[in-house]
Formats: sequence, structure tokens, C-alpha cells
Amino acid sequence: MAHVVIVGSGIAGLFAASMLADAGHQVTVVTKQRTKDSSTNWAQGGIAAILDKTNKEAMEAHVQDTLRSGDGQCDEAVVRSILSEASDRIQDLIAMGVRFEKESDGSFSLAKEGGHSSKRILHAKDATGREIERALSSYAEAHERIHLRPNTLAIDLIQREHRTPDSGVAGVWCLDQVSTEVVTLEADAVILATGGVGQLWKQTTNPSVATGDGLAMAYRAGACVDDLAFIQFHPTALWSNRERPFLISEALRGEGAVLLDNGGLRAWQREVQNAERGERNPPSPEQFSFTLKHSPEGSMATRDIVARAIDQQMKTSGTSHVLLVTSHLDEDQLGKKFPTIAGRLAQEGLRLGVDAIPVVPAAHYMVGGIRVDAVGRAYVRQTKAIMPHLFAIGEVACTGMHGANRLASNSLLEAVVYAHRVAQHLIDRPPEAYEGQHPPWRADGLDVQKEHAPIVHDRTSLVSTMSQEVGIVRSNQRLRRAERRLALLNKEIELIWKGSLPSRAIVELRNLALIGHLVVTDALAQRQNRGLHFNVDFVKDDTPE
Repeated sequence: MAHVVIVGSGIAGLFAASMLADAGHQVTVVTKQRTKDSSTNWAQGGIAAILDKTNKEAMEAHVQDTLRSGDGQCDEAVVRSILSEASDRIQDLIAMGVRFEKESDGSFSLAKEGGHSSKRILHAKDATGREIERALSSYAEAHERIHLRPNTLAIDLIQREHRTPDSGVAGVWCLDQVSTEVVTLEADAVILATGGVGQLWKQTTNPSVATGDGLAMAYRAGACVDDLAFIQFHPTALWSNRERPFLISEALRGEGAVLLDNGGLRAWQREVQNAERGERNPPSPEQFSFTLKHSPEGSMATRDIVARAIDQQMKTSGTSHVLLVTSHLDEDQLGKKFPTIAGRLAQEGLRLGVDAIPVVPAAHYMVGGIRVDAVGRAYVRQTKAIMPHLFAIGEVACTGMHGANRLASNSLLEAVVYAHRVAQHLIDRPPEAYEGQHPPWRADGLDVQKEHAPIVHDRTSLVSTMSQEVGIVRSNQRLRRAERRLALLNKEIELIWKGSLPSRAIVELRNLALIGHLVVTDALAQRQNRGLHFNVDFVKDDTPE
């Protein structure tokens, strides 16, 4: 049986680990902090799926919503194949202990989010990711053939004897954060499931571990990466003085919450008062939403449209946030459906269903990633051949599913489908054991980094550059300024890297700076506005200056 190393402990990594272990393979799951410290654990909304395979109309509607959201960039064959597997993978999750919300009649409770034409999202109230992580973690922890390695930070992939991308990989070098030693994890196959890179931006809904580690490792090993210009900003993160934004699930808008600015809120409140005096039904707040100027779907448009609408409204009005209004909805029902959000708002002195919620967009999801084939195998950047023994699943992978903009709640589905495909591929075609030598980590002549101030300063500078120059709305001038700054920053970081023993701070900074450079490079290479990439210099005729 093969030994497989999986880097990452979200839905993709743990599902693949469990399936491989059930088939008799030995699996090591490497995770930077605790198993539960993943983006999956923070996912509120749910997992989109058509459970009845015979309902062709519903299936086609999901396909078309996904394609429309992807703005012409989706691989339609990939979309159709993933959506066709949805019901089977949902049953797998249920079998592993995931408890999705149900109605009183026993049917699944389905939610609707932006860009979806109907209710098709399974959820566990507003903490779906936490429920999935709970079930999969429990399953993995109890499995005798799964070895979980928390507090272990992957540094780089180990290439096979020829030291070329075409020869493939043979394991991972990792930093044991307890002993501070670099360890060599040998593997017959490596699966990267490391999530995204939200920590490149000041405002992000991502956990602190989202520093692009897997993507950076794969790129350095010669893997092909695609579509990195398409960074999704979630439209509604709670605006707060606290350190990290709190995600306000899109499902809340699916229940009828509406985005308004201060003027729209006052206008709607006046009309409500007039309606009450005239004993007639009050108007919907959606009629007063600034989002209608950007899409007839208003507050329920796709994330790229809504995030840009909010960004423009904030810049035009000079305000720090817009408002998500729920006072026209039933407070008790909202509290039952969204207890996590209600509890978090209470900490800010706000009541869900009563008070207007201040929200801002925040970096949320990396649409692009490591280019993979239909079974999750990575490609070599130069030759476009398959890179032997390297796989990528979840947010770190680019399958062609999301195109230029991910449809809400399609990510967990894509992750579990590709986790199943990778595991099945390795079960059907077990990789041959590597008999060559695993080179030792380069440690000669290196010492512990004495001064940490440069690393802290460089990370602050990096995040500041990405937040100011590579945000929701871009320009050629800003992108080129970011390109120059990141080029200098990467040189400085490389000097530190070559002269010191690895620490979490320098490993993450090295990865973030590389991914920042790749995002900017891809953004400059775009020839038109599409989905999440919006360049003001292309607005008039969609051609660069």
C-alpha cells in the first residue's frame, strides 16, 4: 500500500485522507496549526447541490447559474461533471457524520445565495463549515491509518532524483513548530489541500493560516498555476474595530436582507412611515438599494458585481461601510436560522432583525490556483505534461469550475468531488514507491534569525501594497507600482531566506510575497475586464492602454 502525504486539513484534505485510509493506504495529514484551523471551519453558507439526479431542469439551472457567475471563463464540461456528482458526495458526507439542517417533514432545509436562481444550498444553520469539519475531523482522528501532524508547517516539495518538474515529487520538507526542526516526510504521492491566500490583504475573512503555502511550494517545484488575477472579495463582512472581519453569510441576503447606503435607508424608512399612515403595505427596501444601479438582481447579484457596487458606493460617499438591513424580516426566525451571526452581532451591541448591520467587502477566495486535470493531477508549467505524484484539491486547485468568479457555495462541493476523484485515482492506480534518495534539508551554515523586525516590516509592507494597489477595482498604474514594490520585496526576502534557519514567519512571508507577485503578474496580463478582475483603464473599450 502507498504512503500519501496530504498538506491541509479542510474538507478536501480530510475527505481524501479518510477515503484513502479506508482503502488501506497509510496517510499523513500535515496541518500548520490544529486540524480545525482551516477555511472550511469558517464557512457559514453551505454546499450547493441538486440532490435529485432525475431533475434535469434543476440540474441545468445550477449549471447555467455557475456559468453565468464565471463570466465566460468556466470549463463547462468540468462544471457539468462536478454538479452531476453532487448528490453522491453529499451522501458520502452524511455517511461520515455530517448533519445538515432539515425541515420538520424530514426534507433538507435549502437556502438561496447571490447568483443562484433557486434554493439549492444545504447548510447546518450558519455554521456549515464547522459541522463538516467536526464530522471529518472525528472520522480522521479515529482512523488507525491516518496520522495527523498538527503544528507542522510544509516548507517545500521534495523532487525526485532528476530534480526536474517532469520527474515528480517524493515528499515534503516540513518545519516541526514544536521542536523547530526541519523534518523530511517521504511520500509516494503528495496531495496539496492548503486553501487560499487571504492573508495577502488587510481585510480578509480567511483564517491566519491562509498564506498560500501549497500554491507557492508547487510553483517553486515547477507546477502550472492559472487565473490568479481572480481574487474574490466577499461583499458582506462585518465592519468592526476588531482585528479580523467577521463574515456575514450570503444566505442572509437569500432570506431577504438588503444592502442600502445611508440615503437609501432614510428614504425607505420615510416610505415605510408613509405607508403606515396610509394603511397600506410598506415598500420593499430592495427598491432603494444602490446595487440596482449595477444589476437588476440588486442585493442578490453575483459576488463580483455586489462587491464592486459596494466599493464604488463607499468611494463615492466617502463612508467606511454600507448597511445590510434586516428590520423588515422576522427577528425570531432570523435568530434561529443564523445563531452564529446573531451572537457575533450581539457582541457589537447589534440585534439581527432590528439594527442595520455595517458591512464591507473582504478578501475571501482564491478562484485560480494550481492547474489540475480531471482527477486532480498537477501540470508542469513549462511542458504542460502531468507532474508525477503531485495532486491539488480544494481552494488551492484550479479545476475550471469557477471561471472568473465563483458562484456562492460551489467551493465546498468542488472540494469534496475532487477529493473523491484524487483518492479514487490513487486507489485504482497505486503510485510506485520511490526508491531513490531524499536529499537532506539545506541547513549547513545557517543560524536562527536574530532580528525579527525586518520580517514584520516586510509583511506589513506587502499587505499594505496588495490592499491599496490590488483590490476590487484596479488600474494599470497601481498594478505596475505593486509590481515594482513586490520585485524589491521578494529580493529582500530571498536574502533573509538564504541566510537563516526557517521559522513560520519567514516561510509564510516568502510564500505570500511570491503569490502576491504572481497575482499582480496575472492581473497585468489580463486583456479585458471579466468576473473578479476589473481594471478601470479597460472600462471604455475593454482594451489596455
